[in-house]
This record gives sequence, structure tokens and C-alpha cells, in this order.
Amino acid sequence: MKETIRIGSGAAWWGDRVEPAALNAEKGDLDYLCFETMAEATVSAAQVRARRDKSFPGYDTYLDDRMKAVLPACMKRGTKIVTNQGWINPDAAARRVAELLKEIGYTGVKIASVNGSLITEHVLELTDTIMETGEKTSTLKSTLISAEAYLGAEPIVEALKAGAQIVITGRVADPSIFMAPMMYEFGWDPLDHVKLGQGTGIGHLMECGAQVTGGYFMDPGFKDVPEPWKFGFPIAEVSRDGSAIITKVAGTGGAVNLQTVKEQLLYEVHDPANYLTPDVVVDFTTVKLEQVGPDRVRVSHIGGKPRTPTLKVSIGCTEGHIGEDMFFYAGPGALRRAQIAKKVLEERFKIVNLQAEDLRIDFLGLNAIHGAATPADAPEPYEIAVRVAARTKTKEEAAKVGREIDGMAVSGIAHTGKRVPHQDRTREVIGVWSSLVPREKVPASVTYIES
Repeated sequence: MKETIRIGSGAAWWGDRVEPAALNAEKGDLDYLCFETMAEATVSAAQVRARRDKSFPGYDTYLDDRMKAVLPACMKRGTKIVTNQGWINPDAAARRVAELLKEIGYTGVKIASVNGSLITEHVLELTDTIMETGEKTSTLKSTLISAEAYLGAEPIVEALKAGAQIVITGRVADPSIFMAPMMYEFGWDPLDHVKLGQGTGIGHLMECGAQVTGGYFMDPGFKDVPEPWKFGFPIAEVSRDGSAIITKVAGTGGAVNLQTVKEQLLYEVHDPANYLTPDVVVDFTTVKLEQVGPDRVRVSHIGGKPRTPTLKVSIGCTEGHIGEDMFFYAGPGALRRAQIAKKVLEERFKIVNLQAEDLRIDFLGLNAIHGAATPADAPEPYEIAVRVAARTKTKEEAAKVGREIDGMAVSGIAHTGKRVPHQDRTREVIGVWSSLVPREKVPASVTYIES
């Protein structure tokens, strides 16, 4: 058994950059490269697309780009890949990766696909209460699109034990993707909450990619980091006891220091003493952080508590449509013209009887983010984008937004700048609700193929 393993980040979300992943694969001297590409709404959005587009394979739309960028270096070095790019079809993703491997001359590579997280057909039988509202989950029946439970690291460990060099999953908790290699390499027991607390804590630091190396952390003049145009993705040098050093490839931009690590440590953590995951309850209040060299922070003493008897389930439901568009004013008087334009639109929406559950007309550059909290004496901007958005029950109602904004081109205020609408200005709204399901009701399965 190894005493230390090197785990690198390959992505922090679906739209993340590919180049830092390729750099980690080529120069990170990695044992594992892990890709996290799912947000809360990813599965629901994928299900919506699958309903509209029968050719959609159901996995990460950037799967080809990412795998083509890293497979040659990973195969050459023997770096294993763990990724949740399977989305709603891990089996299809595995088959596609097998094809890509063959194209570059690698055959006999064992690929595992992990299923079991999608419980759409049974979710209303397995769950009871919507956590956000306290209502029964049965009330979601008419709008239900998808439901997925957050699996943990165990099925990934099973795949690695079976000799898989690439493991592709659907919905798995973000830290679990990174912790599974630790459990496998160090022989950690799935119920050893002390070890798993530390491993999950390290996984949490890694899951958001460049956020721990200076991305999103940087605030010019307050929190500066060098060369932000070439942020490196993080690498964790993990020891058998669960301690780790967070670092990055030498020469990349950004920084790994106590500030960047502390920010990511508390990111999306509601209770630092009880961070709930499928594998363990993490306690960050005992953590010890040490700067042990340039771009090297040692993380140790993260606590752990026994895992919960339930798993979180994300339930995606349709919630109508949004119609959205914008137009522009610039130069002296831009704000005055925007204010009159807002009044014009409000009256015209009455004329066409827009049935909207919510309507917003914001001035980008003045009040679009802070809304009513914007200071009354905020300086007038030189240019303004007027953003109009309405949430409606039907696509037909949502389309009224774009039609009325089109009218502003020649039936509006002087100097209205209007863009040509080359794209659909309506979109379906997906709401995400949460519930809990007994973990024994969500068995995972692992399938294997070879390239």
C-alpha cells in the first residue's frame, strides 16, 4: 500500500476550463485525476434536454473535450480517472470514453459506470417531506421531472477494487469523488468516521477546483494573486492518516495559501461542525492549517462523526417559463430614457394582458443586483442595459416579453439600442427541491466494459 497519493482536480463544474485539467494530467505527477461537473440542477436540466432532443446522449456535453485533453497523458502515466460526467447516463459515457481510448490506440482499459442515483420512478414512494417547505413530496407529482439521490464513495471504491482505471458516475456527492481513491489506496473502512471525516474535508477543498488556488478568491487591491489568467487546478498530496498538502503545478497562476484554503474550507458549509455528506458528517472546527512552503498548505485534524441513516435527494420539477431580453442606452440622459422605457413596457404589458407570476425590469449597471437596496444617490451610469424578465406558466405568455421589447426598436424612446434576437428568448424553469431517503433504499450498481 502507498503511504502518499496525489489527487488532482480536473473540473469544478460543467462549464469549467479544460486547459488546467490537461496541465494537471501532463505535469501533476498524479495517481488520480477527478472531475466534478454537476450542480444542483444539472440532472433536471439534462432530463429536460433529453425530452426535447432524442439525440442527446445524457452525459456531460464536454465529455469529449475533457477526455481528449487528458487521456493520452493519463494513460501514459497510469493516472486513474474518477468523474461524475455520466450525468443521467453513465453507461453511455463509459462507452464513449472506450471509443475515445480506441481512437488513440489504447485497448483493454477497464472502465466502470456507477448507476443507482436516479430514483425518479420511485421517489414519491421513498420520500415523505419537502425539506424547504415541510409539505408532502406527493404534491410534486404533476410537475416532477427527475429525482436523484446523492451517492457516496463506496461504489467508486468497489469499481477501483475491481481494477477499473476510469470510473464514471451519475450523481455522487462532490467530495466523495476525491475521497474514494483515498479509501481504496489506504484501505479505510467505510464506517471509520475519523478517517472519512478527514478525507471528505480534503475532497471538499478540492471539489471547487481553482477556488482553492485563487479563483473567485481574488479581489484586486484586497486579495491579489499572481497571473489569474492561468490559474492552476489544485493537487492534494494525501497521506495515509488523512492529512494532506494542497498545492498546484509549479509555474501556474494563482496561489495556495492560508487565505485561499480557509475561504474554500467554509464555502457552502452551513454548519462547520456538522457538514453532512453521504459518507460521513464532517467537523471543520478542529482543523489545523499550516503554510509549509510556497503554494503548499498542510491540512490536518479535520473531524468526523458517524454518517446519517438517510441520503439527500434532489427533486427537479417544472415551474413554468421565463421570458427575457434586454436593450440599451448610453451617454448623457441614459438613466432618464431607461426610466421612461420601463414605464412604457409596464403599460404595454397591461395592454397585451401579460399573465406573469413575477416581472422584473432592472437597470444593469445601477440596480439589477441590489434592487431596492440600491442607494437613492447612486451615481448615474454612462450606459445602461435594461433587462426585462417575466416568469409565466406557459411559453406563450413568456414570449410576450420578447415581442414587446422588439417594439422598443422603433416604437420606443430615442437612442434605444436593440440587439437582433437570434436566439429563443424563453426558457423552461426548473425548480429543485430536497428530501431525504433511507440509504438502504438506494442501492448502487457498477457495470464494467473495456476499450
